[in-house]
Formats: sequence, structure tokens, C-alpha cells
Amino acid sequence: MITIGQLARYVGVSIKTVRVYHDKGLLPEPARDASGYRRYGANDAIDLIKIRTLAEAGVPLARIRELKSAPDEELQRALREIDDELTARIRGLRATQGRLRRLAAGRLASLPAEVGTHLERLARWGFTPRWVDLQRDLWILVFATHPDQAITLFRDQSEILADPALRRLFLDYDRAHDLDADDPRVDDLARRIAQATRERYGPDAPPELDAASEIPILIQGTVNASSPAWRRIDTLIRAQLNV
Repeated sequence: MITIGQLARYVGVSIKTVRVYHDKGLLPEPARDASGYRRYGANDAIDLIKIRTLAEAGVPLARIRELKSAPDEELQRALREIDDELTARIRGLRATQGRLRRLAAGRLASLPAEVGTHLERLARWGFTPRWVDLQRDLWILVFATHPDQAITLFRDQSEILADPALRRLFLDYDRAHDLDADDPRVDDLARRIAQATRERYGPDAPPELDAASEIPILIQGTVNASSPAWRRIDTLIRAQLNV
């Protein structure tokens, strides 16, 4: 028989943790002996190891209490589910670790090869370095937060830029960055972009991210914040398209 301090030390938890488990009804609290100490046996140590293992796996204490009294079949099923959840968490942690290592190496995130090729093409087409850098950063954000939808959005934009007339619009938009917001060219460009959007998509809306996502607002806010002219163009386009 051992004391609570010995029990805690052998199992690798604190005395406070053992007492919490007593209070939560997870570990029966033994009666005191003639010396006034509570003494624990091997079964207590085994039970405490089980509780600690489940708690470290992220199982809530209330669920652990239920599992302690569950039939063996239910317990085994629950343990398999917990194992699956741990596997998913480990996969997520490994992905996070990969992003952390890329960040340490100066690479915020990986982009598909076709996006890299597209960014190189932008420079050859005459887009400014500012525009290319902005596009790279925004695609990193989209692919990092919405990988399933990002490729559809990217390919739609890639198709647009493959059309010389539409590419001209984007080039004009790029160069409008330094215009005064009240420059007449801003209004004309917004009108042309709105018209091209209607011609390309008709009554259908262009493909976009999940409506519940805040990323589109963040992206447009980032673009608008970099240029008063771009901000006015966005406002005019939305008004003309009734967005």
C-alpha cells in the first residue's frame, strides 16, 4: 500500500490531479488507515494510469467517468474512435509542423506548380512586380484556407487572363493603382470590368469561396487598402453589378 504522493509520482501526475479525479468520481478515494493516511493499492495505480492515458488523449473527464462503467464492447468502440481522432490530430499537427518549417525557411506556404507558372507568366505579360507579389500572397492565403475550392478559382482567373482582351483589363487595373480616385479613367475602367463580368458569367455569379468564409472580405479589403483608386473601382463595380 502506498501514499497519495507515491501513487502520483509512480503514475506521473500531481497530487492535485489525483484529488481532482477523486472529486470528479473517477478514482475511488480509499479510507484512511489508523495513522490517518489514505493508502492506495495496485488496482488504484492501474485505474489512475487508464484515467491519465484517456485524459492525455483529450477525452473529457465526464466522458472518462462514463467509459469506466461502460460494457467492454462499448469501451472498445469508444477507444477505437478516440484512436481515430488522435490520428486526425496527429495528421493536423504534422501539417502545422510542415508550415512552421516552411515559415522558418522563408517560405510561407507551398503553391501548386501551375500557380507558380502562372505567376511567372504575369511578369512576362507586363504586370508590375507589385501585382505579381500581391497575387502570390493572396493565392497563398486562398490555398491555405480553402484548398478544395482554390484550384477552381485559380483556373477561372487563369482562363480569363489567357484572353488578350480580358488580360488588358487586368493590366489596366494593375496600372490604375497610382491614379487619383477621382480620375475619369477609374470610372471608365470600372464600367469595362463590370461589362466584361456580365458577358463572361451572364446571370450566374463568378465562382467564389464558401459564403460563410470571411476570406473574400479579407482579400478584397487587402486589395482596396493598397490603393484609393482600387477601392473606388471595387465600389463602382459592385454598384453596377448590384452585388
